[in-house]
Amino acid sequence: MLETLSVDALLMEPPASYTAVSPPDALVTSRIHPVRGQKVILDRDLAELYGVEVKRLKQAVRRNIDRFPEDFIFELTMEEDRALRSQFVTLKQGAHTKYLPFAFTEHGILMLANVLRSEQAIAVSIQIIRVFNRMREVLLSHREILQRQEQLEGRVTGHDDEIQAIFDHLTELVAPAEQMRKPIGFKPNEA
Repeated sequence: MLETLSVDALLMEPPASYTAVSPPDALVTSRIHPVRGQKVILDRDLAELYGVEVKRLKQAVRRNIDRFPEDFIFELTMEEDRALRSQFVTLKQGAHTKYLPFAFTEHGILMLANVLRSEQAIAVSIQIIRVFNRMREVLLSHREILQRQEQLEGRVTGHDDEIQAIFDHLTELVAPAEQMRKPIGFKPNEA
């Protein structure tokens, strides 16, 4: 009876829930690279963040390729891959990859979470999208600051010319230019 109670009690308990862990912002931002004028995350970095193999991630993308238009995902060229590898040491020395990596834009990352459908992929994708949004906000605030600075520089430049003109006029007033005057007095030749 004791055994059946404990088994029944176990059956009554809700199953242990898996809580997906979001990566820290610094980890996500370190994986964002500028490629072709866009901010992207490479497939190998996403696979690591999602906790899946790169091979499985690429298989999921290829099975659902109609969900990934050109502005969501693109394959790097050999030169782009070499350039990124030279900036960031990603493979052990002597190791190489068989295929060129995919680069996912912000929208591609969101779509990838829908394709993979794991709790970890969803949690990580939400975190990545939040990081992208914060980066966009920071860039916009910096852009506004730069625009204000340019406006102030324009005003100061205009004021510099005006201030110089004022100094020139003051100098003329303080030290008037000497004019050639006729000498005063009797001049024998003029009579």
